[in-house]
Amino acid sequence: MILEAKGIKKSYGKRQNRTEVLKGIDLNIEKGEFVSIMGASGSGKTTLLNVLSSIDRVTSGHIFIEDEDMTILKDKQLAEFRKNDLGFMFQEYNLLNTLTVKENILLPLSIRNKKKAEVEEQFKLVAKELEIYELKDKYPSEISGGQQQRTSAARAYIHQPKIIFADEPTGALDSKAANNLLRKLQQLNDKSNSTIMMVTHDATAASYSTRVIFLKDGLIYSTLRKGERSQEDYYKEIMNTQSVLGGVGVES
Repeated sequence: MILEAKGIKKSYGKRQNRTEVLKGIDLNIEKGEFVSIMGASGSGKTTLLNVLSSIDRVTSGHIFIEDEDMTILKDKQLAEFRKNDLGFMFQEYNLLNTLTVKENILLPLSIRNKKKAEVEEQFKLVAKELEIYELKDKYPSEISGGQQQRTSAARAYIHQPKIIFADEPTGALDSKAANNLLRKLQQLNDKSNSTIMMVTHDATAASYSTRVIFLKDGLIYSTLRKGERSQEDYYKEIMNTQSVLGGVGVES
């Protein structure tokens, strides 16, 4: 098991106006899983991703990544852990416009004492897998949104993190670019046995993962595993569960 969460609660605001977003979540993630988190707006899915990835702190409960309790680490220790052991993808690509595609991808390795040949080999493998190697000398403004997000994915993978956290990574992409990205993430997940946790509102995106966790009102409502199902059947099951959940609220 790579991640274990026990009794996760998260509240915001002062005592009189306290809003409880996560109300006691327990979950386990195995190494190599590709897990999607879904739920209606306001269900707590982004908040859950933020506390699991240590971007935000829990109000109570414990989160273990490879048996290390993230909830007792000091801010400086957490920052080091995020930098060395986690990868991140967001809806906004968060690329540096003054750096080339290659320079953006290599940012996580710039703090490591690695030999140049080893760095080059890692870059080549990941960039070719994501079909952006030929774009290595271009700047973000010179490539499409889909290519920018694949650059972001390469940057998240390059230092071989324990877990990649992705928050609506296809949200700004058209369907063709989104499916291309998701296929590439699926292939990287299969080949490198990497672990991915992805928040998405999109059933098509979720159908690329091996398991979907549905949240409702700050609690786990249900879980779906792909198993031996075809992607089409899995997608239909996800849609059915999503339609039951429904709901409109404020995203959290």
